[in-house]
Amino acid sequence: MEAALKRGAARKTVFPLFYFLIFFAFGALFPLLSVYLQEEARLPGAAIGWIMSIPPIVTMAAQPLWGMATDYTRKPVGMLLIALVLAALFGLVYSFVGSYEAFVVLTVLLATVQSAIVPLSDSLALRHVYEQGGNYGAIRLWGSLGFAVAVFVVGWLSEQTGFAAIFYAFSLTLLAAAALTAHLPRYRMAAPTGRLTRRDIGGLLSIRPFRLLLVATFLLFGPILANNSYFGLLIHELGGTLTGIGFAFLLAAGSEAPFMKAADRLIRRFGMARLLILAALLSAARWLSYAVDPPLWFVYMTTIVQGCSVGLSIPTALQYARRLAPERVEVTAVALYSAVGNGLGAWFCTLLGGYLLERWHIGAVYSFFGACTLAGVFVLLWLAKLDRDDQSAGERG
Repeated sequence: MEAALKRGAARKTVFPLFYFLIFFAFGALFPLLSVYLQEEARLPGAAIGWIMSIPPIVTMAAQPLWGMATDYTRKPVGMLLIALVLAALFGLVYSFVGSYEAFVVLTVLLATVQSAIVPLSDSLALRHVYEQGGNYGAIRLWGSLGFAVAVFVVGWLSEQTGFAAIFYAFSLTLLAAAALTAHLPRYRMAAPTGRLTRRDIGGLLSIRPFRLLLVATFLLFGPILANNSYFGLLIHELGGTLTGIGFAFLLAAGSEAPFMKAADRLIRRFGMARLLILAALLSAARWLSYAVDPPLWFVYMTTIVQGCSVGLSIPTALQYARRLAPERVEVTAVALYSAVGNGLGAWFCTLLGGYLLERWHIGAVYSFFGACTLAGVFVLLWLAKLDRDDQSAGERG
């Protein structure tokens, strides 16, 4: 009896700690990588844009494959462990390369394995919430806290000891997360009736609301993810230090936590599509305000807008994708949703942002981000209309 209680208590804490660790690793590396490439590697803006756009495009190709492999093998924890260990290894090697070509090759390898970590973790966490009860947003908020703490702490550490700290912090933290997978619960997945086929994927993509959600996440999450690459450059151009960059990310990512915790309650009250529209409008307002060369204090002040915009959109869009998908392909659906938003959308915005940065200035990058997000609002309005039509048809039926 006592042993069972201890296992139950451990499972309540393992997911929050796990999310804290993996997003601490991401926060240690990715927000400061563009500054590293500019200051240490001395690469031009277009080259930085190309390198920073590699992870999203690799993600687009790799995540559905990870999802299909997991659906077929029914071993999500084992697949997650492989991804964590390999990502830690490639992150460590990253600190020893110096040429543009080496950066490109290693970034491809790192992105291939790193792209599996969040979708697999989200699928496990959502299944845990479904089986044991709880609140996904309350789990996911620990990821935002880990990201926020990492950028601030590792940013300060890099200023004191050198840029190599971002790679060491990334790798060591992922190895700690890999060790923690031994304590993640193993839930029985639905047995496959055969290998996933193109028909399965085609059936998923034939769902009109799911297709619209993919387009909306492309336009909404593309700028959100690309901002992680360019926000440090914005602060740097406005006169901020590495510690200042970390402080800005601390405010931005840290403010997501309370909104993620409240996301489930707000979804029940307002609906998923309406909540995503609100988040998109707030994001667009933030990006456009950065396009007019604002003072540094204004940027720091407006980082808390990310709490509402990103803190609501991440758990809402993820649960929306899972709700629209048949159970047989739910992991594939989450991976596909993540590949389009975190992959294709982030690649497009990051790559084009690099060219805009080199041709004009950082303000042009954020003007583009604002335009993309406003386009996403119109897609979400269409999705909300379909939701209302489906509800009306159900009531008539």
